[in-house]
Amino acid sequence: MKTETTKELESAIWKATQKQGVFCCFEVTIGWFGKERVDYMTYDTNGVWRCYEIKASKSDFHSKASVTFVGHYNYFVLTKELYEQVKNEIPPDIGAYADGALVKRPRRRGLAVDEQTLKNSMIRSLYRYAEYQYKSETPTIVEYYKRENDRLERENRRLKKDNYENNLELRARQRADRKGIKFDLDEWEREMSGLLKY
Repeated sequence: MKTETTKELESAIWKATQKQGVFCCFEVTIGWFGKERVDYMTYDTNGVWRCYEIKASKSDFHSKASVTFVGHYNYFVLTKELYEQVKNEIPPDIGAYADGALVKRPRRRGLAVDEQTLKNSMIRSLYRYAEYQYKSETPTIVEYYKRENDRLERENRRLKKDNYENNLELRARQRADRKGIKFDLDEWEREMSGLLKY
């Protein structure tokens, strides 16, 4: 189960890396049945691979779990507070993001695994997300907002129609009052039924 801090760091690095020509994926398992997993990986149209390890706490940063830095550029993703605590422990060639801002630039290095393995790994991981979404039968956020927008537009049309009809009824009542005659709601509704067609 991910902590709230981890979720916030994921959101921050996602936003920081969203650029045209950059493709990304969380939790990319490297190789067929691989034991190494990159927390977040990007690949761009220039053929540059970047790997990001998300660390939510000092104990997480010092844990024995392996860090999978296999890209041309590699980064730790931390909170500002944690970065200040561990910045002197980050190797010279590894960069760092703190709360979504680049605070330490990495050095370029050769890929630790061949590029085809990275591509295959990213494709499999992206497919996993697509399959999960499809099987969940839950709408994407775009579909949800489109449906919600359609519902609100229908409701707005209904309210406009009700308001229009109420105004017509009010005017008819006022005309009847001015003429000194009794307003007959049933007769008015029969007359309107032929006029109000939406």
